[in-house]
Amino acid sequence: MQQEKAEKCSYCGLLQWGIGALKAQEITEAASDAWILLEHVTGIDRTHYFLKMTESCPKEAAESYRELIGRRARHMPVQYLTGEQEFMGYSFRVNEQVLIPRQDTELLVLEAEKKIRPGAAVLDMCTGSGCIIISLAKRCRISAFAADISEGALTVAQENAAALQADVAFIKSDLFAAVEGKYDCIVSNPPYIASGEIPRLMPEVRDYEPITALDGSADGLRFYRRIAADAKKFLKPGGWVFCEIGFDQGKTVPEIFEKEGYQEIIVKKDLAGLPRVVTARLC
Repeated sequence: MQQEKAEKCSYCGLLQWGIGALKAQEITEAASDAWILLEHVTGIDRTHYFLKMTESCPKEAAESYRELIGRRARHMPVQYLTGEQEFMGYSFRVNEQVLIPRQDTELLVLEAEKKIRPGAAVLDMCTGSGCIIISLAKRCRISAFAADISEGALTVAQENAAALQADVAFIKSDLFAAVEGKYDCIVSNPPYIASGEIPRLMPEVRDYEPITALDGSADGLRFYRRIAADAKKFLKPGGWVFCEIGFDQGKTVPEIFEKEGYQEIIVKKDLAGLPRVVTARLC
């Protein structure tokens, strides 16, 4: 019994226990997540792990690891457990006040920066963690602004901007209600999941990510309608709008912008070949 307990307290024993505990709860990336959490708790990297794998892990770290594995087994996203997620090569703080930045959203940044000119005024609507506008501010010479209705999200975004030394002005606003000024470019990853689809999402999303950042109304299009209509008052002539969209919105969202009089409307596909970003110009 003592030998078994000692083995479970070794780095290797803890990792194998973590993998098994996550597999038992059908966590898809059990091995990867178990490793990420071990690295997070102990600070050990792969090289040192193989050198020290049979050594005993410090008791406090082992207890913390078991606690995090238990929470991950209940499908809490690993990013909320570590408190960070990489996006565009930068590390962003995340918690349950904000959506977890996803690689697909990097396409929105890449498409926007193609049109952004030095000194441009750029507004990020529904900024969440701030990953989009902060990445643009780091990569382009812009005047950066960001809006969100959530105080919690704005706190996270401000902390990210400070940590990454990005100069961004944040605005608490229900879409454009408190926004002022004119912008060369407006970017947005708004809520776009149809209300009826939310109960069918994977539990990591459905049970932990903020519902207000997911729910796009009955048809998932409410925010696109409001952005397309209201952005015209805040865009400079010739200004651009860039929006992330759902995989099944490659026809409906462009139609919304076309009805509002936008031109040069383009749908960009992600690496999986699915519609991901809509570009529209106010001429």
